[in-house]
Amino acid sequence: MDWLFKLRGEIPSQYRIVLEVVGVGILLLVWYFLSYGENPIVSKLTLPSPGSVFLSYGEMISDNALVKNTFRSIGLNLGGYIKALLWTLPLGFIIGLYPVFRGMFHRTIDAIRFVPLAACTVLFIVWYGTSIPMKVNFLAFGIFIFLLPIVIQRIWEVKDVYLKTVYTIGANDWQTIRSVYIPSVMSKLIDDIRILTAISWTYIVVAETINSEEGGLGALTYVFRRQSQTDKLFGILILFILIGIIQDKLFVRLDRELFPHKYQIKDAHKHGQMEKATMWDTILDFAFKAFIWTTLGVYVVLAINEFFPFLGGIKVIDYLFGDACWAFHVLMLCIIFYKGRKFYLAKQKKDSIIIKKADAANISG
Repeated sequence: MDWLFKLRGEIPSQYRIVLEVVGVGILLLVWYFLSYGENPIVSKLTLPSPGSVFLSYGEMISDNALVKNTFRSIGLNLGGYIKALLWTLPLGFIIGLYPVFRGMFHRTIDAIRFVPLAACTVLFIVWYGTSIPMKVNFLAFGIFIFLLPIVIQRIWEVKDVYLKTVYTIGANDWQTIRSVYIPSVMSKLIDDIRILTAISWTYIVVAETINSEEGGLGALTYVFRRQSQTDKLFGILILFILIGIIQDKLFVRLDRELFPHKYQIKDAHKHGQMEKATMWDTILDFAFKAFIWTTLGVYVVLAINEFFPFLGGIKVIDYLFGDACWAFHVLMLCIIFYKGRKFYLAKQKKDSIIIKKADAANISG
């Protein structure tokens, strides 16, 4: 057990979960101790007890439409990211790759990062009103000004050895962009987006306090803060943490799915082999695949219901996501396209192997 207090020591995999559970348990015990009793150490108005926070969820579900408001915020988050990526990726590659555009706009982009986003809310209200389009564009702009310089930086981090290799085999500019720049930049950018998701929830809270009648978790925090309902406010904050953890895990699985080369063993004798999966990784992988296919199945049913209502006349997707439902549709259609393309390529590869084996058998015969 010397590793427990070793400087920058590695935590053995079998102890990692145990230590995480112990850490959370200590925080909960401290929280319980500070808020225990009729006259707690910290006032209940300042720090509600864990029990009251847990019980507040039932009231929020029944009286404050917690489920619907959660999906409204998730839809807003998705919409902001989709728009931000549609702005960022083309502009980032153009500015990062071509000196003429880099010379004109690179310093301007660096300067825009210092604009306090909260101060821009009035401008977005003037441009887009106070409804969902304003909130989506406000969030997209907040993500855009942080992500654009990162895309440019990632382009410059592409290793010269890859560029020299494709130039040696005669690749033109477009082939170089498609086969080197895009894969290299996107494999790193997904980690940057994963980190940025935590910041994006701050912008969502700011946006949803405007015209709070439209709902969302940010709108609920605004209402509970004004009504001094601290237990419910703590409940929403914990919900933000849970959503963030789930988002983070989904990004990790997505990264492993899209860029498996990042998880290969960095060893000359085992080059190209994947890191050995633990039992926990296997369980999570199965759970992730089951979740994706279940979600796709449910989505297909709900999407049909949007056009031909058969679930009691309720359009579930529209009810949950409101005016940001388009973002959920875009996400699900992208997943369906990716799964369909992956299945098609796998089938093509399998057919090619069968044909080669048949040709080899005919030649030998």
